[in-house]
Amino acid sequence: MGGTRDGTAPGTDEVRLRVEEALRDYVTERCAEAEDIDGTFGAQLAAGVSRFALRGGKRTRAGFLWWGWRAAGGAPHGTGAPAVLRTAAALELLQTCALVHDDLMDDSALRRGRPALHVDFARRHRQDGMVGRPEAYGTSVAVLAGDLALAWADDLFTESLPDDAALRREAQRAWRAMRTETVAGQFLDLHAQAAGRPSASAALRVAYLKSALYTVERPLHLGAVLGGAGPELVGALRSAGRDAGLAFQLRDDLLGVFGDPRRTGKPAGDDVREGKTTYLVALALERAEALGDTSALAVLRGSLGDRALTPERLERFRRVLAGLGVRAAVEERIERLGELAERRLHGACEDPVVADRLAAMVHAVAGTDGARGARTATGPGTEALR
Repeated sequence: MGGTRDGTAPGTDEVRLRVEEALRDYVTERCAEAEDIDGTFGAQLAAGVSRFALRGGKRTRAGFLWWGWRAAGGAPHGTGAPAVLRTAAALELLQTCALVHDDLMDDSALRRGRPALHVDFARRHRQDGMVGRPEAYGTSVAVLAGDLALAWADDLFTESLPDDAALRREAQRAWRAMRTETVAGQFLDLHAQAAGRPSASAALRVAYLKSALYTVERPLHLGAVLGGAGPELVGALRSAGRDAGLAFQLRDDLLGVFGDPRRTGKPAGDDVREGKTTYLVALALERAEALGDTSALAVLRGSLGDRALTPERLERFRRVLAGLGVRAAVEERIERLGELAERRLHGACEDPVVADRLAAMVHAVAGTDGARGARTATGPGTEALR
């Protein structure tokens, strides 16, 4: 395949399809191996991981890795492209692990509008008349599913590494760091909820470690390294990715409270019922305490972690956030972060097509239109890249 007739880079949809082709080829191969080990293991656990990895999702992290590689001069249909696409597919398997385990930790019933994996396996337990507790079975199998996805991700990443020893070392460092940072962010998120002492600064730290690094900064970093980028370009892309990744997580926090289930694939207000102390919530608590607003504090504290929260009480929670000005403050911060990321990208990328494509992705994940800063970038809405 070649580029488009007008000389522009392949679009995001084409990249996504190419990543999914690489992913499908790999999981098909691994499922066949699993079947050889044991038919039940292959037909249920391995097939469940495969279906989850291939079902939905817009390959955001894979896209940032690809365009980071392009920023470093990677040829979209050159000899190095297949290995980069496989590395991008490895990122999607890592994301599969993260989502399966995240749903388990949050006790989320839905993922992308369908039953979460642990819920689905509990349902199968009941359907097949198995002995023991269905929920315990579903939990245990989901842990194993996440572990298997992580193993496959590491295997595919290792198999896709370039022959150049220096590039291999740098790519391995970025991959190792990304995995550890994500676990650290997940742990700190759980710890903050259990400690019950939320602060806006701590919530931002969690958002950075758990999502910003993993979603944008490290994929850009990894792609640039695989393209042989020097320290200056790697640093600039990482800085842009840091801003964009934080904007992404702040947008996700807003969607967790104000989101439409038809877009998010999760029940409205799920983050509130789970008691998540996001930056949005921590900032609201800090402002209410500073103002001595006992009524607002009562609504906030009484709603967080309440699994039986009604739509009416959720709406009251939302009104309190709006009344304290935190929704507007977070929206403004997202806009600033998106604009800063875009400026960094246009300053770092020599190819304006690559810069514009990356800027479009930044505005897509941040849920902003980029009207104030973009030159020619266009892209899908926020929900299209989740």
